Amino acid sequence: MSHLVHFAIPVFILSMLAEGLWAARAVKDRNRDVLGYERRDTAASILMGLGNVFIALGTKVAVFAVMTWLYAHRFFTLPQVWWTWALLFVAEDFCYYWFHRTSHEVRFFWAAHVNHHSSQKYNLSTALRQSWTTPFTAPIFWWPLALVGFAPWMILTQQAISLLYQFWLHTEAIGSLDPLEAVLNTPSHHRVHHGSNVEYLDRNHAGILIIWDKLFGTFEPEVAPVAYGLTTNLTTFHPVRVAFHEWRAMLRDVRGARRLRDALGYLFGPPGWSPDGSAQSTRALQAARATTEPTRR
Repeated sequence: MSHLVHFAIPVFILSMLAEGLWAARAVKDRNRDVLGYERRDTAASILMGLGNVFIALGTKVAVFAVMTWLYAHRFFTLPQVWWTWALLFVAEDFCYYWFHRTSHEVRFFWAAHVNHHSSQKYNLSTALRQSWTTPFTAPIFWWPLALVGFAPWMILTQQAISLLYQFWLHTEAIGSLDPLEAVLNTPSHHRVHHGSNVEYLDRNHAGILIIWDKLFGTFEPEVAPVAYGLTTNLTTFHPVRVAFHEWRAMLRDVRGARRLRDALGYLFGPPGWSPDGSAQSTRALQAARATTEPTRR
């Protein structure tokens, strides 16, 4: 991750202060308990963010070394000119989409990502609730960029730009932004992504461009009010428990598996998978909801 994110920290703080002042007035008008900041929730998000920064700093040398080795064995040599940056913008965002989607659809990667969704509030501090383990699970999704000829420093810079862009998406202060909604990821699209509503689960995985969700069938517009958090919410704000609760649950299931096939299912199946189908994955929940909805004409 580039130092661009570190330089943006003062902007993050000022933005949260401004949003807090807005929310203090808006909560009375909207009657939305997700508005505003709750001390323990915000503290947990900030501590998660700080932990992510320090862990990412520790892994950066290894990540850069692997990217440099892959770049040395690249298939093509791309010049470092404006059109290469334009191509990288699209390619990096494509990689982010599949990283993010996989982080929702494969339990091993969900264990690293779930903490970002654990807040029942939705404000700019939620953007800081970053994983302590994605610095280890995420890099593989960007390795192909080095192989096709993008310089490692360019890849890391574009990743930082994407992360900075996504900060402002975590707010209820901004409504619809048509016509930008057709192409760009917006607060409205990302609110859906953070919803625990059945129809919103595993939707809108975009980083900057929402077009990937529309192309690959994971797009859902914001219609119903969003219920933020997890389908089974945490009852703790302790950052260590927030960071590792799903890893513990997954490993407990693996230890209790009777067959290798079941153990692999707990690791690489979708969240909610179980050998007998008693637990419900997102697809099962959405299929059940579809059968109970009245037929649309």
